[in-house]
Amino acid sequence: MNITIDHMTLNVKELQPSIDFYVDIMEFTFKEVGDPYTEIRANDDFTISLAPFGTKVSEHLAFALSRERFEEAFAAIKASGIPYGESWDTVGNNRGPGVEAGSEGERSDALLS
Repeated sequence: MNITIDHMTLNVKELQPSIDFYVDIMEFTFKEVGDPYTEIRANDDFTISLAPFGTKVSEHLAFALSRERFEEAFAAIKASGIPYGESWDTVGNNRGPGVEAGSEGERSDALLS
């Protein structure tokens, strides 16, 4: 499996103009307003999650890769000494990986600073 981008989370100043841009201008598909994310689908494999400024979320980019490739990459992360965590607010505790659901289903996550 190739490494692809699964999703991206962005903090936005104003939610509705951001939705309008991605849906009306970029022609992406509005998925749902959630708490705290509003999801916009760029294609079958890539979702943009919008969160209003002040929401306790971390802007990030998530990659989708095979289990084997994930294990290889995670071993390299640990060997390099790069801080990681099982969620965005625990980076540096060097525990994990965590498990989350993305556009391609359940996956393991290692979040980096």
